[in-house]
Amino acid sequence: MTRRRTPLLLSALLLLTAAGCSTTPPSNIEDGCAIFSEKDDWYKAARRAEKKWGVPIHVQLAIIYQESRFKHDAKAPRDYLLWVIPWGRKSSAYGYAQVKDATWDWYREKTGNRWADRDEFEDVVDFIGWYCDLSHRTLGISKWDAYNQYLAYHEGHGGYKRKSYRKKPWLVKVARKVERRAASYRTQLKGCEDDLDGGWWFWPF
Repeated sequence: MTRRRTPLLLSALLLLTAAGCSTTPPSNIEDGCAIFSEKDDWYKAARRAEKKWGVPIHVQLAIIYQESRFKHDAKAPRDYLLWVIPWGRKSSAYGYAQVKDATWDWYREKTGNRWADRDEFEDVVDFIGWYCDLSHRTLGISKWDAYNQYLAYHEGHGGYKRKSYRKKPWLVKVARKVERRAASYRTQLKGCEDDLDGGWWFWPF
């Protein structure tokens, strides 16, 4: 019995280890090529989202970097009662893209992607593509404009229309950081796109 169980136990341990590695952030989140070299399935997902919604991969990555630093289970900061006692979270934002419950439900309803999860990279890049495409269609923001796309992403379409970000200098600075990071990712990815696309021959569409 012991000998028969050993291979099963080893297989289970290997599966658990692989699952743990698949959700850990990339070792170098500053470099787009390094991210996809380590997480090649992420490139497939980001590329598909780009083709589907027209939102460039470097914009997708820049938003995720700012929202979660590529942590799949990132949560909103804790709120405190009397500045000392933990009192829940500041919002329901969760996952790679820090999407709130209501916004995620809206996305799933509109796209029919009802089984999508905020801690699944493939679903999150599809969400970002969908949201940025919506921002383009409703607000006229270019899908390549990481600065204004992020402002609309953070403030919502209504807030962006009201220019609520003008009263938040800190947010404008963050949006500029997203813009610079997107530009950096774009430059990096230009140097490795051919290699990344070269592995697509065995990926089904």
